[in-house]
Amino acid sequence: MTKAVSQDALEVRVRRIHRRDLNRTWEFLKLVFRDVNRETVEYQRPRSKRRFMEVYTSEWIEQLLYEVDGEIVGYSECAYEATGDDNWVNPRWFEKRGMRPLFVEELAVHPNYQGRGVGSFMLDQLQHLARTRGCTHLVLEVAENNESALAWYRARTFYKLDAAIFLAQKVPGEPDLLPPRRIKRKLKPAEEGAATPATGPTPASPNTRGGARRGRTPTAKSAKKGS
Repeated sequence: MTKAVSQDALEVRVRRIHRRDLNRTWEFLKLVFRDVNRETVEYQRPRSKRRFMEVYTSEWIEQLLYEVDGEIVGYSECAYEATGDDNWVNPRWFEKRGMRPLFVEELAVHPNYQGRGVGSFMLDQLQHLARTRGCTHLVLEVAENNESALAWYRARTFYKLDAAIFLAQKVPGEPDLLPPRRIKRKLKPAEEGAATPATGPTPASPNTRGGARRGRTPTAKSAKKGS
């Protein structure tokens, strides 16, 4: 039986960022991190508009927008390599432990849409990217006094690395191509009548004993950006 969808439900769509989105995405990020930046010594995000514009041209960073009816409700940014002049991550630390991380640089949800499932959808998308690219972990940085963010990530199996403000989440391996799926065969005109099930009781199997048992039903731009 098809599960009914509430009339109040909204559809969130994800897509890669386009150059024409840069200015309004920058304003979106300033809105999301406004209160957080007031409470921290070091600005969290975004660091500068110039840096944000430079990210768009990077081949190793993926920028995704999440929209409801054309309105930006979420933004995620991730990198397949630790890059950038301001980067201080030690790649050898992960290599020594057999970790192939997808670095989550940004995960921002519009204040009016927090607690409504947008963040979970964004995290699912990042996990999917990690699986299809052969990454084993999502790795991100969180300010120690950002208690709400820390609680949100820890509730989703992120754990603390040796650095005080780094968290990681194990990503199960998964091939990027789905396995074969059976579909309905198109019936020929001569078979259409035979496809109608017969009416009346179905004879019991001679080996059947008693009734049938019921079955029992779980935080690289490889594609070219829009021009």
